[in-house]
Amino acid sequence: MADTVAEILLPTSELRDDIPFYTKVLGMKLDMIYPADDPRVGVFSGHGLRVRIDRDAQTAPGVIRILTDDPDGFAAGQRDLAAPNGTRVLIDARNPPLVMPATVHSFVVRRLKDQAPWIIGRAGMQYRDLVPDRLGGSIIASHIRIPDGGPVPDMVHFHKVGFQLIFCIHGWVDVVYEDQGDKMRLTAGDCFIQPPEIRHRVLEASDNVQVIEIGVPAEHVTEIDHDMRLPTPHYRPEREWDGQRFVYNTAEGAAWQAFRLPGFLCRDTTIAENTKGVAGVQVVRPAPDGGTSPWAAHDTDIHFAFVMAGTVTLEGEGRAPYDLEQGDAFVIPPHMKTRLSAASADLEILEVTLPGQFDTTLEQDAEPQRA
Repeated sequence: MADTVAEILLPTSELRDDIPFYTKVLGMKLDMIYPADDPRVGVFSGHGLRVRIDRDAQTAPGVIRILTDDPDGFAAGQRDLAAPNGTRVLIDARNPPLVMPATVHSFVVRRLKDQAPWIIGRAGMQYRDLVPDRLGGSIIASHIRIPDGGPVPDMVHFHKVGFQLIFCIHGWVDVVYEDQGDKMRLTAGDCFIQPPEIRHRVLEASDNVQVIEIGVPAEHVTEIDHDMRLPTPHYRPEREWDGQRFVYNTAEGAAWQAFRLPGFLCRDTTIAENTKGVAGVQVVRPAPDGGTSPWAAHDTDIHFAFVMAGTVTLEGEGRAPYDLEQGDAFVIPPHMKTRLSAASADLEILEVTLPGQFDTTLEQDAEPQRA
């Protein structure tokens, strides 16, 4: 197969002025120049880029971004340069630190019957936003579905996140992860914790598979890894990524125990333990002869919940009661008094808390004012 090379075409008025800038300041190589007596075309390469500067080019000078592990040591520490030919050159960090925005607390109720739009996202998956204000950019909660089952057109990729949960609420999906062995099937009630930057690939899904995906922060980068092949030859279940382990928690055979709110039971997913308190994930259902909790307030940063089955009424101070059903989601800000009441026997709620350590104050004697 013939070799193929791509070039970025840029204009110039005098190539001789550009040569020292592109070679000495930007550290690129001069690969070609002509004609010899009056050079008007020069080709430079470096940093994964090939640039053709042509005096006869009828094009805009453009912008080049150079990403480096040492931006302060590149181009004498300059971050915004102008080349003699007019091209703007921006220097930035190759792997900037993950920025965690401060949470902007709000009380959120998102109903399925409100018919929020489904948006086509990565790999053809459909996304419904469960927390539209993103709490100031601190979290994204998505209801994701794939209506038609079969192979998923996904690639090996990873996410630059602080925390990411995938919880299956309907159907099944097969996923393979770096250093975690062969593919794993996520079925309703199961969940994965994807540690920061673990490589993975979605392989196949059932018809109408549905998952809840929680990501912190709301806006984070997804990168494709073109070199890694999955499954990897090594099985390393104890490996950590940024202090977190991969978690595959299954609903089958899980133990139920008393929930922090009387009248309800929960099953823990071991996520608080395996993320070292970054997050807590529990499934909640009414206890026998239960279904109504006392008034309570929490002191965690983010409290998100999704109704997976059944119905329940969410009451909050200063608010009219919300009758919730399957597909509805809500966020309760810290210190706001709320309670759950009139839960149906089949109620199941997915609760995600960040950080994972949850402090609850019960108010069993005094009922707050409601709208």
